[in-house]
Amino acid sequence: METTTISSNGERELKDEIQGLVASFPSEKNWDGAPLYFYKGVWYPVFAIRGALSFQQHFIAHDTDIILASMPKSGTTWLKALTFSVVNRNIYSPKESPLLTTPPHELVRFFEMDLYSKNQLPDLKQLPSPRIFSSHSHYRTLPQSIRDSGCKIVYICRNPLDQVVSYFHFARKFKRENVKPLSSIDEGFDNVCLGIQSYGPFWDSVLGYWKASLERPDKVLFLKYEDLKEDITFSLKKLAEFLVLPFSEKEEKEGVIEEISKLCSFDNLKDLEVNRTGFFESAGAPNSTFFRKAKVGDWCNDLSPSMAECFLKIVEEKLAGSGLSFKVSE
Repeated sequence: METTTISSNGERELKDEIQGLVASFPSEKNWDGAPLYFYKGVWYPVFAIRGALSFQQHFIAHDTDIILASMPKSGTTWLKALTFSVVNRNIYSPKESPLLTTPPHELVRFFEMDLYSKNQLPDLKQLPSPRIFSSHSHYRTLPQSIRDSGCKIVYICRNPLDQVVSYFHFARKFKRENVKPLSSIDEGFDNVCLGIQSYGPFWDSVLGYWKASLERPDKVLFLKYEDLKEDITFSLKKLAEFLVLPFSEKEEKEGVIEEISKLCSFDNLKDLEVNRTGFFESAGAPNSTFFRKAKVGDWCNDLSPSMAECFLKIVEEKLAGSGLSFKVSE
C-alpha cells in the first residue's frame, strides 16, 4: 500500500517542488503553535499542506469510492466507524469487527495527513472495492475526478461553537518541535472569527458541501453531528440507503442497526484498548486524543456568551439564504 509508482529521485523532486510552493503561501499561527498555510481559499495545517496539494493534483477516483469529508472535530471518527461497519457488515459481524482492534483512522485513512503526506504518489490501486477514504478538503478543492466520477461523498458537520472548542482542546495536545501552543481559546479567537483555523473558513467548508448536496443529492449526503446524536437509527438507515446498501427487513428485525450503532458508539470506541493506549503516527498523537466528550453544547464551558454570540452572528451572516442552520445545545 505504501509502494510508490515513481523513483525515489522523482519523489524527492516532487517534495522539493511543493516545499518551494508552500514557502510562498500566506501563513498564520494554529492553536498548536505551528503554522497554518493559506492556499486557494483554505487554511491548511503545516502537517497536511504537502499531502493536500499532492492529493488535489494526483488522486484518481473510482466510481465505487466513498469519500468521507468534514471539518476537523466534527464527528469524523464516528462517521468512519459507522460507514466502515455499514459497508462491511456482510464480511464482519459487529462481534468480529476490525474496529475492535484497529482505530477508525487506520481503517479509513485521511488523504491529506496520511496517504499523500507519507507518500506523494501512493499506490492505491490494490485496495479492495469499495475504497473508503477521508478528507478535510473543501468541496471545490477536491480533485476533478472525485466530482466527475460516480463516487459517493458523505459530509458530516457539527455546530460551529462545539467544533471550534473541540479543535482547540485537540490541537493543544500536540507536541510540536520549537513551537508553543496558544495558552487560551481567547488568544486565537479573533482569527477564528476571520475564518483562520485548521481547514477553515468553517462557513466555506460547510456551504460547499451543503450546496453540492442540494444540487446532487445522489452524489453528496450532508449529515449533522447533532442529528446523529439525536437519532442514530434514522441516520444509519439514511447513510446505508445513500450508499445503495440499505438494511433489509430481516436485518432490521435481527437488530443489525442497533448492533452497529452500539459498536460505533462513543463510549464503546473510547473504552476499547486500542483507542485508549495506541498511537496515531500520521497525526503525531495518541488515539485517545480523538475521543473527548462528544456532547452537544459543551462549548459553554470554554466560550463566554459574548464570544459565542459574536461567532454565531458571523456564521449566520455567511450562511444567510442557504437554508442551513445548526443546533447549538441539547
